[in-house]
Amino acid sequence: MQKEVTIYDIARLLQLSPATVSRALNDHPGISSQTKDIIHSKANEMGYRSNRFASNLRRQRTNTIGVIVPRLDSYFMSTVLAGMEKVANEANFNLIISQSLESFRKEIANAKTMFDSRVDGLLVSLASDTENLDHFHTFFRKNIPMILFDRVMPQKNCTNIVIDNVRAGYDATAHLIAQGRRRIMHVTGNLRRNVYADRLQGYRQALADYGLPTDETLLQTTDLTRQDGLDAADYIAGLPSTPDGLFVASDFCAVSCIGALQQKGFAVPDDVAVVGFNNDPVSLVIQPNLTTVHYPGQEMGEIAAQSLINHLNGLLRINTTNTILLNYELIVRESSRKR
Repeated sequence: MQKEVTIYDIARLLQLSPATVSRALNDHPGISSQTKDIIHSKANEMGYRSNRFASNLRRQRTNTIGVIVPRLDSYFMSTVLAGMEKVANEANFNLIISQSLESFRKEIANAKTMFDSRVDGLLVSLASDTENLDHFHTFFRKNIPMILFDRVMPQKNCTNIVIDNVRAGYDATAHLIAQGRRRIMHVTGNLRRNVYADRLQGYRQALADYGLPTDETLLQTTDLTRQDGLDAADYIAGLPSTPDGLFVASDFCAVSCIGALQQKGFAVPDDVAVVGFNNDPVSLVIQPNLTTVHYPGQEMGEIAAQSLINHLNGLLRINTTNTILLNYELIVRESSRKR
């Protein structure tokens, strides 16, 4: 392997001191523009690469933030990451991104990798089967800041960034009731996670407030995959009393279910009015267009990254608040609107 070019190699060839070369490469105002140009030209010619990692370590900073998400193939998560990247790039921070693939064991391995990579802070959305935060205790002991977003868990050592999923679930269900629907089914995700447990709570509360009974046969806990949408349609078709409303905690699963229901002869929204969640672009592909809850992913990513960077730069202490609550919006489209 070819030896890395150092500032000492450049200094020797230009007959300058290593300190002068270092200052020039770091744009020090005490070095003349002409000398800077000569040094930069020679550095480029020799293939010199700045070892920022080693430099940052000397300052006890790597300017790197670790990000752990459940999956990278989610539209919502891609918008979150876009927001994080935007803020991080503007602040001259780098992101190391990994996915747990919905596995607690993989999340543990990801956390260790981030710790060994000496990240300055951590942004995490939890896997579906994560039951505790013990694997992050090395970060807590070292006072490495951590923010949980979307899928969170109460923890005194970190801030949570979420929307009011209880209220969003309530609004989605109340909208169906306002359209005259009285037998409303809910398809949800893993109830260990706050987002799905909270949306279910909102669904139940809306039924109770409007005097409708809770029918446990109209509740399905799934992984919210495409296949789960198909299975939900089969289940609906097999019920002796068909639901006239359907609230699905994911647009992707909801769209799959609508397509399968239509193939079985159900009309949407006449027979079954449907509401999804996330405002995924797929909600505008299906006919009729899907009513959904807009989840502000880009904003969530920007706020998470900015809060962490501000904390690292001493501008804001994230431990002064337990929860940052973002706004959401119910977007009403043809899949649920009374005709």
